[in-house]
Amino acid sequence: MKTIKFLSIIALAALVTYSCGEKKTSAPGLTKAEIDSASYAVGVSLGSMVKQANFGDLNLKEVNKAIADVLNGDSLKISVIKANEVIQGFIAKRQIAVAAENKEKGVTFLKKNGTKDSVVTTASGLQYKILAEGTGIKPEAQDTVQVHYRGTLIDGKEFDSSYTRGEPVSFPLNGVLKGWIEGLQIIGEGGKIRLFIPAELGYGEQQASPVIGPNSTLIFDIELLKVTKTIAKPEVAPAK
Repeated sequence: MKTIKFLSIIALAALVTYSCGEKKTSAPGLTKAEIDSASYAVGVSLGSMVKQANFGDLNLKEVNKAIADVLNGDSLKISVIKANEVIQGFIAKRQIAVAAENKEKGVTFLKKNGTKDSVVTTASGLQYKILAEGTGIKPEAQDTVQVHYRGTLIDGKEFDSSYTRGEPVSFPLNGVLKGWIEGLQIIGEGGKIRLFIPAELGYGEQQASPVIGPNSTLIFDIELLKVTKTIAKPEVAPAK
């Protein structure tokens, strides 16, 4: 399971950290500067894994105490098996709480946003603002589109951008978020649109990334660069 794998990684990182830290200040063939550098690198790696797993609100004093207890052979408050159960329960409960909070924030945001000039709310709950109509053909769900885009949360935090990567992306329109499928059919080639996507038209209750939590409302600025129409295959008459 992912949780067990995560714990194994933490245990390994903790062991390396412990062996490179206060208990040993030197090692054959290694300078103190090299040991310190490796120790910091382990900390960066461990911290990144903890952050990606959404454990950012842990009590680090308790984490450090547990690591020390394990490595020193001291008695533990809970067993390793129980630790897995506690972590799984923590993740599940935290996920529910974050999802509820994000849902409430999204509903409040969309309600206020829907009253702004030039913002349109569709029957599905999608909101959009046309920045440029576009003069070319409009895509249909089965077509392939090439776009530049920038995605943010409702607090303005950016989580993705083709502009930052320096190149547009192409994909079949019916293979992306429901909000994109509906929204991009509104404008023509060369057009620009801002989409305000409620969770049910986005990633729903899943944790899509370290930044995109469950039930997140998403905002995308999308520039429709090119539409490639899908050519329907001719029907073949059955053989007689």
